[in-house]
Amino acid sequence: MRDSSRPFAITLDVGTSLINETGSWRTRRPVYVDRLPPCNNTCPAGENIQAWLYLAEEGDYEGAWQEILKHNPMPAVMGRACYHTCEGACNRGAVDEAVGIHAVERFLGDLANKHGWMPDYEAEPSGKKILVIGAGPAGLACAYHLTRMGHAVTIADASDKAGGLLRYGIPRYRLPNEVLDGDIKRIEKMGVNFQMNTYIEDMLKAKEDGGYDALFVAVGAQLSRDAALPGDGTV
Repeated sequence: MRDSSRPFAITLDVGTSLINETGSWRTRRPVYVDRLPPCNNTCPAGENIQAWLYLAEEGDYEGAWQEILKHNPMPAVMGRACYHTCEGACNRGAVDEAVGIHAVERFLGDLANKHGWMPDYEAEPSGKKILVIGAGPAGLACAYHLTRMGHAVTIADASDKAGGLLRYGIPRYRLPNEVLDGDIKRIEKMGVNFQMNTYIEDMLKAKEDGGYDALFVAVGAQLSRDAALPGDGTV
């Protein structure tokens, strides 16, 4: 079986092998071209899209989901909220249409939440305590990856529920709360400690009082972009 972690080249030249049975090309030796796939290159989360699509195509849905989790802790959310630049760069679009990457990611994320899958990783406890300020997407992702590295992580947020603009800025028809909660609960089950309704006024004092070795500030994008609709005062 081919190593799914190694990308493979896809030739998109107009096919001639079925029409031209002779020619100089018939004596050319195939060459493996090791290049970063366009979809991987444009992914904001840095996912190895080609690898997990291969696993999904083979029917290994949990393996595909685990591959996504190496870079992205919230596949069900990203499968809905991401603007999928990967599809705009997809080579398949030169043949017929781009692969529906975000739809597959959404399917895998929903399947994982339905069956309660957990990340498969091994990490020796580092003995380090990290404080993450903000439970939005940046804070959640930071806490997730730090936990995978073996650190003990606490998230403090002034809101009553985690999610940040994922919860309070995206309409529910686009990102239902139960989908967001499913991805967040998995991070909590990994051992991340959530301290909601907690406003940090002095970050350095909070770090010192809590005995934390480091802190990560993830207060997020506090200002929204105006919709520029007639009558709202912006146009």
